[in-house]
Amino acid sequence: MLHGMLKSEQLVVNRKHTYRIYAEEKLQLKNRRKNKLKRPRMPLVVPLGTDIRWSMDFVSDQLSNGRRFRVLNVKDDYSKELVGQLVSYSISGHQVARFLDHLIEQRSAPDQITCDNGTEFTSKAMFFWQKESGVRLGFIQPGKPTQNAFVESLNGRFRLECLNQHWFRTIDEARQIIDDWRHHYNTERPHSSLNYVTPAAYAKRAA
Repeated sequence: MLHGMLKSEQLVVNRKHTYRIYAEEKLQLKNRRKNKLKRPRMPLVVPLGTDIRWSMDFVSDQLSNGRRFRVLNVKDDYSKELVGQLVSYSISGHQVARFLDHLIEQRSAPDQITCDNGTEFTSKAMFFWQKESGVRLGFIQPGKPTQNAFVESLNGRFRLECLNQHWFRTIDEARQIIDDWRHHYNTERPHSSLNYVTPAAYAKRAA
């Protein structure tokens, strides 16, 4: 557009002439780079005992009537136990905090919980929960789900063996079926990574 205006006024001959004037007058606009949120990379290391590090993440599905619901999976990274599952239509940061308090009452507080940068985990409610509980939230780098591979692996298994195998008519039915699957996963199903014992039995040995 600039070249066309200058040429119409017979101020330039060709585009090279326009560019030379453009450069001499320092009219170039520099591209502004956005500052990206940087978090330290978290090495994927197996903890040395139970309730040292948990990991959590969401999975979504829908009822037979098409209504969506979510499941928050919380896993112990050492024993591979599925510590708990919160099933609801929508889950806020306040609900996540209350659910974690409930799990800690049943077991003991981990040193850290690994999670992604979802709005529920980075909410004000979770910020204050972290301060009050003393449990550190270990955020993975944005766009790096492999840094939360322990629970990501569980999510895939859970979807394949539970969610994809059932039509849920109501949210209560979904909760019951999911609870049954968690009990089977923890107490009846041996895991090759645990020398073919169940997560519950492996955790009991480590206690």
